[in-house]
Parts: sequence; C-alpha cells; structure tokens
Amino acid sequence: MNIGLLQCDHVAERFQHIAGDYPEMFGALFGTGFNLIPYDVCNGVWPASLEECDGYVCTGSRWSVYDDVPWIHDLKTFVRRAYETRTPFIGICFGHQMMAEALGGKVEKSSYGWGVGIHALEITKNEPWMQPEQTRLNLHYMHQDQVTRLPEDSIVWGRSDHCPFAAVRVGDTMLGIQAHPEFTNEYSAALLTDRIERIGAERVAEARTSLVHPTDETVFVPWVAEFLKNVP
Repeated sequence: MNIGLLQCDHVAERFQHIAGDYPEMFGALFGTGFNLIPYDVCNGVWPASLEECDGYVCTGSRWSVYDDVPWIHDLKTFVRRAYETRTPFIGICFGHQMMAEALGGKVEKSSYGWGVGIHALEITKNEPWMQPEQTRLNLHYMHQDQVTRLPEDSIVWGRSDHCPFAAVRVGDTMLGIQAHPEFTNEYSAALLTDRIERIGAERVAEARTSLVHPTDETVFVPWVAEFLKNVP
C-alpha cells in the first residue's frame, strides 16, 4: 500500500541524531507494511494528484492550522478534496487538527495549556477496525492547540484527561489522533528540555515522570492498517 506522508515540518537538525526526520520516524513506526512516500508540503512539494497514493498520513508541525501561511491554506484545500473524493487520510497531531479545521471544525489554544508527555487515550467508541481490541492506549503528546469544535459527519472514538476530542473519525475515510505515536521517549525528553520555558517547569517535570510508562503504538499501527484496508 502506497501511503503519502504529508510532511508539515522537519525535526530540528540538532535532534535528528535521535530518530531521524519525520520520514524516518514514521518509517520506523509503520514498518514494512506501508510504502511511505514523503511529500515536503511545508516547502511546496505536493503529490501530482490525489490518486498518486492509496492514502495519506499528515504529520505534526510547529505551525498552527489557523496560521495565515500559503502552504497551510493549500493543505486545507487538499484535505477537503481528499474528503470529497473519499481518499483515505490519517491525521497526526497537527494533521488531526488540520482535518477538523479544514472540514468545518475549530482549533484553538487549549485552556489546559500544553499537553505533553505520555497520556492514556480512553477508547470511547469501539470500532470494527480496532483489532486487537483495547480499552485505552498510552501515547506521547506534544501540543498546545487542540480541536474545540468537531466538523459534521464526525464521531469521537477516544479522549484523554486533557483533551476531550483526542481521537476522531470523519466519515468512513478519515481518522485523526492528537497524540504522537511516532515519538520515542528520547525524542520526547529532548523536546521537553528544549521547550521548558514555553511549557513551564512544573508541566515539564510532570511529563518527564510520565515517560516511565510503556506506550501502545504497536497497537495503534494495526488499527490504522485495518482502517485503511476497510475503507469502502
């Protein structure tokens, strides 16, 4: 299955020794079951057409989906076309927010503040593609924005303690999750150290403590594969 990786940012060079850039991170996450084709959309590199890939994964970003930046406007158009043409789409963090914003929802700075470290995603709606079944997933988070209003034709399938719309499905072709299943503990810890002034020392300390918990990206990936396989 050819999956286009819509790269909405780059890992800072000083951190690329940890797990590489986003193509390497997502390549390690998805393994050999997906043929990832990267598109550097934040630098103007786009698929020639939606049909170029079987589906798309949209990455995280330092930008906000409501920023007045040309490539962000172009990405909103791309997401709307994907929805209209029933092209499978998986949004991760910024990509999750982009899916919601482009299709009529709303994204804002969270009243909670930064969501960082490992949090439990509580599964609030069991879906057929959730194989193997699990009631919660521990995953990495790193975000200040979050979805505050859902688009039409959407359901929430997961929430976390700090984020009520942490996992959303729009129609039967688009899936979004606020977490970062591609993050490693080492990369998350490096970002926490780098952003301590922005996040706040107390929140960073809490997040560092959470990094002892095991994470469930190895459950999430089969779910994505099953979802993509069963898109009508």
